[in-house]
Amino acid sequence: MKPIKDSQYDAIPFRLSEREHRYGKNVHLISDPFLHSHLAKLCSIDTFQPVINELVTTLYSSLLKIVVNQEFPQKQVITHSRMSEFHAEGNFESPLIDENTPVVSVNLARAGTLPSHICYTALNYFMKPKLVRQDHISISRRTGVNHQVTGSEVSGHKIGGTVDDAIVLFPDPMGATGSTLVEALDLYKKQGKALKFISLHCIVTPEYLKALHAKHPDLHVYAIRLDRGLSSEKVLKSIPGTFWDEERGLNEQQYIVPGGGGFGEIMNNAFV
Repeated sequence: MKPIKDSQYDAIPFRLSEREHRYGKNVHLISDPFLHSHLAKLCSIDTFQPVINELVTTLYSSLLKIVVNQEFPQKQVITHSRMSEFHAEGNFESPLIDENTPVVSVNLARAGTLPSHICYTALNYFMKPKLVRQDHISISRRTGVNHQVTGSEVSGHKIGGTVDDAIVLFPDPMGATGSTLVEALDLYKKQGKALKFISLHCIVTPEYLKALHAKHPDLHVYAIRLDRGLSSEKVLKSIPGTFWDEERGLNEQQYIVPGGGGFGEIMNNAFV
């Protein structure tokens, strides 16, 4: 007699905890006191290496779990437990993350190097390793008068092939102006038709969200914190996105306020 399937595993729902905003359905501002506390510690003027990279590891391990639960496809799988030798009921059927989904983690050097490595390493443990890869893009800010950012410049890249039907992840700690992600997405959309493009951030600004909404509205954005610290009192008292055109999170050098300084600098102890 065939064992009866346990109905509680017909589906495994996941409910994302996120804050209310007016930036559109593809933007997710994560509501998580644990992550918010770790990020506050990371941004503190009193935090140095090696604690910095340990905090980044915790934040990106958690961010990846959230994104996988929310965005990755599932499939029904029969698992043969160690009790299946003794009981027909030792085999159970439930939805699992579909390990056959191709995934690309993109290292946007240099702030994205450690976050991408964390995601890439973790993915290999539950996805099919031959379908998981890490690409590398050397990209930096292009600045003009008064050190203002005028765009991004790609000086080289190693892209391991097509992105057809793949989930492409951009683990980039700071979403400031958006120029880096716009440039990277322009590049990747020439590599095939991806299943999804997803960015994973510690902090984003309204300016970043506006730039991506204009150029690549299909990008799914996940962020622990939204910083708009240079906005007016009216804006700061409003639901994020209500006065999007008036929101401001970047100073004249395009650094995030309150932010945490240059993450590429503090993560590498290289202040250039």
